[in-house]
Amino acid sequence: MTDQPLNWSERSIDIPAGGLQRSREATPEECQAIAQALDILKVTSLSTSYRINAIAGDGYRLRGTIVAAVEQACVVSLEPVNGNVNAEYEVEFFPEIDLPADEEEAEILDAAEVELLENGAIPVGRIVYETLAASLNPYPRRPDAEFNWQDPKAAEPEKVSPFAALSKLKPGS
Repeated sequence: MTDQPLNWSERSIDIPAGGLQRSREATPEECQAIAQALDILKVTSLSTSYRINAIAGDGYRLRGTIVAAVEQACVVSLEPVNGNVNAEYEVEFFPEIDLPADEEEAEILDAAEVELLENGAIPVGRIVYETLAASLNPYPRRPDAEFNWQDPKAAEPEKVSPFAALSKLKPGS
């Protein structure tokens, strides 16, 4: 298995002037690799539709959506919990990235995500994978799951401090 469970990429030289529109669906093997990489029970299905357009500055804008059906372990009972992910992504790729040193944090947070275009390839699979990972429920829980844990030490009778007996000997107690 490679480092990346989804090796989907588009070469920038293959993107026509009017842009590239595409839909992809993960194979069962890719779904299994994604589930394993994300440490979840199962990825039942994963599909994406995206568009890549050339933008000023020799860059490219990747914009799309993912739809996925996943199965995660309940944080209480560890039983399977089904979930659906519907998420959007938008990333701009440029051959060189120059950010001004005095850029305000608020401006950076409001800006579109920008990445370096490496080897002339747009890593659609990595962006889809990262979007799925960020969109998963961090605390999946079955509706009927109850948390009934009790501290075993709380059930034990309270231990008497050795100083409690000495405090009784103190005058005025």
